[in-house]
Amino acid sequence: MGPHPAVAAIRLAVRRVLHDVLTEHQTDPTTAPDAPQPLVLVACSGGADSMALASALAFEARKLPVRAGGITVDHGLQDGSDSRATEVAGRMTALGLTPVEAVTVTVGREGGPEAAARDARYAALDDAAARHGATAILLGHTRDDQAETVLLGLARGSGIRSLSGMAAVSGTSRRYRRPFLQLDRQTVRKACIAQELAVWDDPHNSDPAYTRSRLRHEGLPALEKALGKGVVEALARTAQLSRDDADALDTWAADAETAVRDEAGALECAKLFGLPPAVRRRVLRRAVIAEGAPAGSLFARHIEEVDRLITGWRGQGAINLPGRVEARRQGGRLVIRQG
Repeated sequence: MGPHPAVAAIRLAVRRVLHDVLTEHQTDPTTAPDAPQPLVLVACSGGADSMALASALAFEARKLPVRAGGITVDHGLQDGSDSRATEVAGRMTALGLTPVEAVTVTVGREGGPEAAARDARYAALDDAAARHGATAILLGHTRDDQAETVLLGLARGSGIRSLSGMAAVSGTSRRYRRPFLQLDRQTVRKACIAQELAVWDDPHNSDPAYTRSRLRHEGLPALEKALGKGVVEALARTAQLSRDDADALDTWAADAETAVRDEAGALECAKLFGLPPAVRRRVLRRAVIAEGAPAGSLFARHIEEVDRLITGWRGQGAINLPGRVEARRQGGRLVIRQG
């Protein structure tokens, strides 16, 4: 008798990712012939999604030339979080993962509590990958998480890149992999029940103080009630279609950027004006980030203000941007510099 259908589904998703990691590792010209087997880590909070992922990784890695370990991050935002992190690390060790590590981080305030916690978590994961020499880190985001991300992007009015949600592969050197983006949250929970995996439900996930929590428990159910079932699947499809379009526009903008600069490398306003708006705004965003503006703090409204220096020039002054970067129009050129 085979495994429960939900267990089979999560294992298949992880198997495919591990095969991709192995293929990339083996075909990488910088990989030495005597290099150790690639190390794949799972980022595990102890919740159902990440525990199912940890279990599937441990199972599949035993059949492949892959080392499998785990990292859990203690954000220090709740009483007893240190003990919980130690417990999660113990569960991963019991699954057969090694190395396993519990990392404590300090969460700042920039961008709000959710964004600050996410930034601290990814910084810790990047550091752990470097410290252990990991090739990839698996994240347990599901199709439901993708749908929520698309709706949050829509609410912010951040454009098509925001609507593209989370990529299956992202980060430096394709570090982050999300095997479960095509699986719903219910399937992952069923896999945990079938395997009798102990899971921890983070109270923040049901706390209405957090935007994503309100969207999960109020917004999406209201949409499904009004529009019928299938909203989550439709939003996930929207993410993939938006990602394809955004990738194409980004490539166009990268090619166009050289053509709108003069011999000294300055951006020419007349040439920028001739670009399609979606391409022009991408060129502007790339230029602003290149001068030191943090990408995560740069929103659509910032780029729209810079764009008006091109399309709605009325002699306005400099535009102040995140990272102490300013943009001004001067002598038919767009001058962007860090002040």
